[in-house]
Amino acid sequence: MNVGFIGAGKAGCSLGKYFTSSCDKDNLTVTGYYSLIEEEANWAAAFTNTQVFDTSDEVVVANDSIIISTPDGAIREVWDSLDKAMIKGRIVCHLSGSLSSDVFSGIENFGGYPISIHPLFAFSDKESVYKQLNNVCFTLEGHPFAVSAWKKMLETCGNEVVTIEKEKKPLYHAAASVLSNHVVAILDTGYKMLMDCGFSDEQARQYTGMLVMKNVAHVVEDGTIAALTGPIERNDIGTVKKHLEVLDDDKKRLYKMCGKVLVDISKVKNPDRDYVHLQELLDN
Repeated sequence: MNVGFIGAGKAGCSLGKYFTSSCDKDNLTVTGYYSLIEEEANWAAAFTNTQVFDTSDEVVVANDSIIISTPDGAIREVWDSLDKAMIKGRIVCHLSGSLSSDVFSGIENFGGYPISIHPLFAFSDKESVYKQLNNVCFTLEGHPFAVSAWKKMLETCGNEVVTIEKEKKPLYHAAASVLSNHVVAILDTGYKMLMDCGFSDEQARQYTGMLVMKNVAHVVEDGTIAALTGPIERNDIGTVKKHLEVLDDDKKRLYKMCGKVLVDISKVKNPDRDYVHLQELLDN
């Protein structure tokens, strides 16, 4: 499979470098990049030891799979701009977590195969994160031919692959956001509470590192039920009342919202424990 990129941002550059450095070149060859920003295409091509294409249609002609690695808002625009006469027999991909392959409207009429490919990973830079992609799971959604081809290709590179339905893409992306971005909001809230107790921002982050990391590791290793501890799991109504009494309205709402989820998990972990009164406290 020859693969070319339209767009040379963090995801496109990282994937291109990963494919060229870690995957079997007899099975997958990255040919190069096109970008409206010429400097970005030049950088990506040099980084991956590939070529620069002068137009997006040149990418289509030279490749079996075309990966549109632009921001989400530009994917449809790029698709609409392509010469559809050259699409026949080719796989057209995008890397959006929230959009489905339906963004390539009418592609079947031109003999092409649409697919969305999304790595469960946050691309923080162009230069180094490709080294971590061997441990990343990719989700695929789209035409069965395209999904089968890319599933085989990514598994050959050593990656785990999960296929999902197009209707589930928004839910899937929401889940990824909760597990990534929303965790930051929870941590920020906890840090600010410690700062109200006299910790500096640096101390709040540094001194709770073990607490946070060990808890997350326990969840990943054993699941949320086994990892759950704390006053809600213990059904310690008195302690939870004290917590709620000292929180402002915003933090109280967040505490209660998360607390009700923890009660649900606690009921599974401790089926013989009565959480009715704690549930009422959190519901009020």
